[in-house]
Amino acid sequence: MESQTYKYTGAFLAATFVVMTVSLLSDVIFDSPKPEKEGYAIQAMEQPAGGEEKAAPAAVPIATLLQTADPKKGEAVFKRCQACHTGEKGGPNKVGPDLWDIVNRPIASHPGFSYSAGMKEFAKDNKVWDYEHLNGFLTSPKNYVKGTAMGFAGDKNDSERADLIAYLRTLSDNPAPLPAAPAAEPAATEGAAPAEDAKPAEGGAEQPAGETEKPAENTAPAQGEQPAPAPGGETAPAEGGQPATNQ
Repeated sequence: MESQTYKYTGAFLAATFVVMTVSLLSDVIFDSPKPEKEGYAIQAMEQPAGGEEKAAPAAVPIATLLQTADPKKGEAVFKRCQACHTGEKGGPNKVGPDLWDIVNRPIASHPGFSYSAGMKEFAKDNKVWDYEHLNGFLTSPKNYVKGTAMGFAGDKNDSERADLIAYLRTLSDNPAPLPAAPAAEPAATEGAAPAEDAKPAEGGAEQPAGETEKPAENTAPAQGEQPAPAPGGETAPAEGGQPATNQ
């Protein structure tokens, strides 16, 4: 019986020894040294100064765009509109109303056309299709007139849109006058160089405001003293060998 106990104890110790030996050997074999720098440093992106997004560029006024618009090019653009509109005098309404004499025509007023509720609501506060309204509507109809039934997505190209409006202006017996171009803004003066007359003379010190330089007093040299020579030459002595004095 005791021999059996010794056998089991010996087997257990032997198994324990083997397990510990294998564990130690595996640590040695598969040991991976700790890297000097762990992983990758993830740096947060820096926000621009002030944390503000860049402002979108200011829209060019339609009055400015129309100064160089080409109605001939606009006529080609208008061909896209003819799937829904006509442009002839007395032309029929299609999906959209006839656009003859559209510039300065009262909004939602063309006879025989059924306007959407959104357009009728827009017409309560906006009376006529002036150049500003045409420009805004053709840029993005659904954003400019909420609830409009017009399916056109809009024309974001400034010059192309201006050409189209210039052509729509010609669809009339008496085309509306073009708007005057807005006055150019004065150039910024910040950082401008001072005027020439405001600069101090070269090599001279700037005089304090409100003070002027006093001329040197015209004093005569004391008797027996030799006057200082004039710049660029020597002072000639007066007759008799005596120096001349200022009178």
